Amino acid sequence: MEYVKLGNSDLNVSRIAVGGMSFGKPSEQFHLWTLEADETKEMISFAYDLGVNFIDTANQYSGGTSEEYIGRAIRELGIPRDKIILASKVYFNEGRLSRKAIQREIEGTLNRLGTDYLDLYQIHRFDYDTPIEETMETLNELVVSGKVRALGASAMYGYQFHNMQIAAEQNGWRKFDTLQNHYNLLYREDERELIPVAKQYGVSLIPYSPLAGGHLSHLKWLSGSKRSSLDRMSAAKYNPTMDQDILIVNRVGELAEKYNVSMAAVSLAWLYAKGVSAPIVGATKKEHFADACTAYTLKLEAEDIAYLEELYLPHKVQGAR
Repeated sequence: MEYVKLGNSDLNVSRIAVGGMSFGKPSEQFHLWTLEADETKEMISFAYDLGVNFIDTANQYSGGTSEEYIGRAIRELGIPRDKIILASKVYFNEGRLSRKAIQREIEGTLNRLGTDYLDLYQIHRFDYDTPIEETMETLNELVVSGKVRALGASAMYGYQFHNMQIAAEQNGWRKFDTLQNHYNLLYREDERELIPVAKQYGVSLIPYSPLAGGHLSHLKWLSGSKRSSLDRMSAAKYNPTMDQDILIVNRVGELAEKYNVSMAAVSLAWLYAKGVSAPIVGATKKEHFADACTAYTLKLEAEDIAYLEELYLPHKVQGAR
């Protein structure tokens, strides 16, 4: 496994991250395809043995049970706290990114994970109702207090990310070191503004949905898996553009055959070629995660990258609110 430093922080993470949305109590309110506690433990143990030290979750994933299952797994497996990088998020909660909300939610996250500090704390979306300065100052206080080591942002518009970095810069507060945005071969809208702004600030890209909900890992649009049939969020994001995107999926399949690797490896290798540090992979099966962990060793040629990108057409913005 290779490791990379996130932004200007001192966090060294594996080139791939375990996506915590796959873990938690299945429910109609959140997701019906998530893994229960024992399966979560097995996946984390498997990933850790592969050299993966980076786990990403959020306060609202499966009503908080994702954080609970992850924390329990780490303790029961006896993984030393300083050998794992834990990341979580705040926004989809009462008060969004207000001072009161952030102060309340970080305590809940730490309690559910069973730790006294978080390595990376990310804002899950942009809050239109809270002044940027209030949010950034509160986040900075968490870093100063030692409850959080580094800060990150998720899906938003480029100007919003820029304005938040400027506010931190002007006030001497901690800036964002990571950007967890929606980015894959089937969704590249952030290449227009958000990603260039992130790179301007030396921010590391750790995108979510790097395999487009699994569509980039198999030739058929639907795989027949439990998640494929039950993931309503993924269906809403990708099904409307299926006819144009399946053409790109087919090209991923061609290159997978050319290099004798999986389609997932090709899709992730493209992200690495675009400067991504550590994609967030939400696998529910060990073999899928093991396969993803080999992707950083595949080096695509310039003509391969051009071939994969050639058929892309503009998409409706997905992620930024």
